Amino acid sequence: MKRNLYLMYAIAFLQGMVFYGPVATLYRQAQGVSVFQITVIESISLILCILLEVVWGVAADKIGYKKTMVFCCALYFLSKIIFWRAEGFTGFLAERILLSVVISGMSGVDTSILYLSSREEDSQKAFGIYNSLGMAGLLAAAAVFSIFVRDDYRLSGLLTVISYGMAAVLSLCLTDVSPEGSTRINEEGFRQVLSDTFRSRNLLLFLIGAAFLNETHQTVTVFLNQLQYEKCGLGNAAIGTVYIAATLLGTCGAVSSRFTKRVGIRAAGVTFGGLAVGSCLTLAAAKSALPSVCGILALRISNSLFQPFQTEMQNRQVHTEYRATALSIHAMLLDGIGAGTNLVFGALAEKSLTAAFLFGAGICTAGMGFIWKWSRASE
Repeated sequence: MKRNLYLMYAIAFLQGMVFYGPVATLYRQAQGVSVFQITVIESISLILCILLEVVWGVAADKIGYKKTMVFCCALYFLSKIIFWRAEGFTGFLAERILLSVVISGMSGVDTSILYLSSREEDSQKAFGIYNSLGMAGLLAAAAVFSIFVRDDYRLSGLLTVISYGMAAVLSLCLTDVSPEGSTRINEEGFRQVLSDTFRSRNLLLFLIGAAFLNETHQTVTVFLNQLQYEKCGLGNAAIGTVYIAATLLGTCGAVSSRFTKRVGIRAAGVTFGGLAVGSCLTLAAAKSALPSVCGILALRISNSLFQPFQTEMQNRQVHTEYRATALSIHAMLLDGIGAGTNLVFGALAEKSLTAAFLFGAGICTAGMGFIWKWSRASE
């Protein structure tokens, strides 16, 4: 099964190579899309993910994880082609609709392949490497952007298309870890998985807390950070350099497992959440480039350490053979919360970036509290 791990690591690296990443918001604005429209598109995407999550989870458990992964990687490739040529709200909305199909399809499938292809005691380490290699891909792409691409936004889109095409080819070489027909879920099985999820108060606490932390990181480090940098007078070259630093720090997810084992689950969860709260408060108070950059970098470190932790804890709480279905239900809850927070972030950012960052600090505080309660109840 090591072959699967190496292939998944390579796919993560290639799909991490989003060459327009340093200017994702500016790229969209250059094509006539406003910040609020960006968050509206993001929320529509999350709503579609909610509607498709469970359908995809059931499908993955029926047809096998490899077939699901291959199909989604092919659609991912197509979505990047659409993004490369998109103009205006409609074009980017079309790209995001297709991306919703991909995200909901891969949700739980990629981590299930990793979890089932590694020894149980090494699974969090595998998740950490997987996430870190995604960050390494971003780092490589950001370096290329800063040195060669710079203001040529369309070229950055084309390079991303090429990288995702290579990832789609590699997915064909995966070995399925869910033999076709061995885990066919029926209506009774689906109802049981759904019931087990919503009756588990501890699991719901964890998922809500994780959603608050994840969506704050996603919105701030992908969209709002560039607006903050421009506000502080940073140009594209400087933004690209900071993006490289943030991406480099994103590879620290590889030490998440070691840190968690050393300090314990509860302390690790509170540490990751507390760092996110401090980051948002720093950004809310920042009026110059240095504290702004420090806030973004700290938020990236927090999320990079939290992601393998979250994935491991979610998988530990799945006690059914229908793993993809269960994880898709988890993702449905996460996306539902994210759809709401995105709209709030967008509306606040249109008026005041400070207000948006304070909102992030507030929901991160709540998220940290939920994870702390979950850890106590899980003991």
